[in-house]
Amino acid sequence: MNVCLSPCPIVFDLDGTLIDSAPDIHACVNTVLGQHRAPLLTLEQVRSFIGGGVDVLWQKIIAASELPDDKKPDYVAAFMLCYQNATQMTRLFPGVAETLALLADRGHPLGICTNKPHAVTEVILEHFGIARLFACVIGGDSVPERKPHPAPLRAALAGLGADPRQPKAFYVGDSEFDAACAAAVPVPFLIFSQGYRQTPLSDLPHLTSFDHFADLPALVEWQAAA
Repeated sequence: MNVCLSPCPIVFDLDGTLIDSAPDIHACVNTVLGQHRAPLLTLEQVRSFIGGGVDVLWQKIIAASELPDDKKPDYVAAFMLCYQNATQMTRLFPGVAETLALLADRGHPLGICTNKPHAVTEVILEHFGIARLFACVIGGDSVPERKPHPAPLRAALAGLGADPRQPKAFYVGDSEFDAACAAAVPVPFLIFSQGYRQTPLSDLPHLTSFDHFADLPALVEWQAAA
């Protein structure tokens, strides 16, 4: 199947795909738990909860910590106050900046589709100096639905000029949420194997996987010409 004959849009997830944000998220989660005199969580626990957005994150924290569910709005509000500018421990995965610049130079329209709130997403993209590379940014509060619902990805594809009904584009992500979202659109999904997924690669629908961002441009060109 011929996916793209010209440089086609590429939409990226953020957490676990372009950035390793788990240390900052973990620190803010434990700050909130400490404020409420609740047991602190490990980095691995918090990393396993990332991907569904802030509301899902705290649903999982509350369940794991046996906290009162009716306090969730308070936990979320306190977390967002702490996390809105938390970039000290967040890092781009190796090769991300160079790969994004190369894809943009080759004419690929680039976008973001994440469950992270839009304002926080913009702060992070600006922090790493890559905001200018993305023509469309869809956050977890940009449309009413969140991944794995297809609406956010369809909005990102439309923002890049792709036909959301028959998109000739790629989605790049790392998690179960991303795989299900891409399949629901549907759009070819390229999965970054070093992210936050909890499921074996073989159990997730994807076109291909990659371990290092330096490999992504060649994969895109090869798949586009297939």
